[in-house]
Amino acid sequence: MNKNEFISAVCDNKSLQKMDLSKSCISTVIEACLATIEGSLKKGEEVRLVGFGNFYVSKRAASKGRNPRTGEAIQIKASKLPKFRAGKQLKDQVNTAGGAKK
Repeated sequence: MNKNEFISAVCDNKSLQKMDLSKSCISTVIEACLATIEGSLKKGEEVRLVGFGNFYVSKRAASKGRNPRTGEAIQIKASKLPKFRAGKQLKDQVNTAGGAKK
């Protein structure tokens, strides 16, 4: 599912249809949510959504690697990576008999 499909799926949510919100309004709210998560991660803060999961920043140390084409040794810089750890409720929902899809 891409971002536009996600926005459409949220628009089709029955509880939101009662509120009569436009697709552009819902899109703005989703963009604001994503920007807030991004901003928190940039500050090094963790975002915890109880039952859903945690967004956090993981630090990767500098290391040595090899260029696969030339075999030349290279230095890989230290970096920060955004990560997500699913919460118990989300894991349980994904692993239920009706929710498992391959």
